[in-house]
Amino acid sequence: MKRRKIVVAAGFCLSFFLGTLMNLLYIPGFEHHQNHDNRSNSKNAAGSRHRQDLLLQIRERFDEVVRYRRRQGHGSGTGDPVRPLERRRLMDSEPGDNWDPIKVIERTDNQQTHFQNRLSPSTYMQAKSRKDFTMNSRSINSTPMLGCSSIDNVTNIQYLGSGYTKAVYKAALNNSLSVALKSVDFGGHDMENCVKKYGSPGDCYRLASFKIVKEMTLMERLQHPNILKLYGYCYQDSNDIQDTVTAITELGSPLEMIQLLQTSWEERFRICLSLVRLLHYLAHSPLGSVTLLDFRPRQFVLVAGELKVTDLDDASTEEAPCSPSSTSDCVMEFPARNFTLPCSRGRCLGINEKRNLYNAYRFFFTYLLPHSAPPTLRPLLDKIVNSTGELIWGIDETLLQLEEVLHLYRNGFYLQNSTQTSGFSLSNIHLVSLALLHLLSHVLFLSIPPCRPNTTGSALLFTKTLLLQ
Repeated sequence: MKRRKIVVAAGFCLSFFLGTLMNLLYIPGFEHHQNHDNRSNSKNAAGSRHRQDLLLQIRERFDEVVRYRRRQGHGSGTGDPVRPLERRRLMDSEPGDNWDPIKVIERTDNQQTHFQNRLSPSTYMQAKSRKDFTMNSRSINSTPMLGCSSIDNVTNIQYLGSGYTKAVYKAALNNSLSVALKSVDFGGHDMENCVKKYGSPGDCYRLASFKIVKEMTLMERLQHPNILKLYGYCYQDSNDIQDTVTAITELGSPLEMIQLLQTSWEERFRICLSLVRLLHYLAHSPLGSVTLLDFRPRQFVLVAGELKVTDLDDASTEEAPCSPSSTSDCVMEFPARNFTLPCSRGRCLGINEKRNLYNAYRFFFTYLLPHSAPPTLRPLLDKIVNSTGELIWGIDETLLQLEEVLHLYRNGFYLQNSTQTSGFSLSNIHLVSLALLHLLSHVLFLSIPPCRPNTTGSALLFTKTLLLQ
């Protein structure tokens, strides 16, 4: 009897324990809290991965700027010499080659209290880049660069436009010098997409700002009459973000192709010749062969009638790697056609130069060179257009042929065939007219700013009329 009571009591206790356990496991909301914790952990892990990915992108752009600032010049180019880069240091203290932003993040997360007063990896890289640019860019060609004090009291500020990353403003310094101010567009495509994806306005700004720093670096290293001049830069706090960068550059007017098509042939030829001279320099620059990945007319401006490239943040010196056994590695794809280039020493031979040249053909040469050109020059101009369109010539031969066209036009040699076939000998008035045409040609190509198209066109028409009389 006593044993039966003990068994019943034990069974009752066991049932009570099991009932209590079941109630705990199936309490309403218990599973919800457990799933919520799991989702929170997953969200934190995804956020950490996103931040790591963002810092890796910042690091890649930072390293690209470092390469351009340190790269040895191996081509003579035609620009002004630059100080030997082996004497430069990006900063007094650089991270080693094995610097890993992911490890930095992990150490920061694990030792937050210890590192709370230290710079974040992205801020550290921005500070390094700023210090290096300040140390090595205080002057260009012995001309002191403008700084923050120069733009503190600017006047007549006008918004000119913006792209994916930058906003451009026009401003007057000391009510006299008009300049362009380039800065990161906080409402632009790059910033909005980055903040939406990563949720870090500060790091997203630093990612975008390295495109401006890259452009300033290339403007400093690549000195050529057809590259926009860098006047200076300014780092200052803005929108709760430290060290926002503003580039101060030469001001130009946008290149409007419709208006350009309405100008005289002489003016259009001058634009094409300036473009080819620029591409020749880029093919043999101190940094190596430079390609303009975003090659469109909107990337160019006119300064006193001279064509200049204004957007260099998408320029690159990297040539595509290739394998001799693969024919698809060196294919250049364009909307109208494709080209396959040879592979040499693991790189696509001349791909940067060829890409620039074909883009010049499809955006400029086909529209600007043949139309209303002097009849005796058209065969040579057609040959230039066809040879660049088929990439038969390189940039060296293209420049040589355009310089030949300039020589024929300046000296009036293109008029000799038409005068001989007319059956009349040159009289004194013909000689005077030819001299006048020669003089007008020199004025057209050498004067800054160039002659008005209507004045030049009228003078040329008058001269040609005299020659045909």
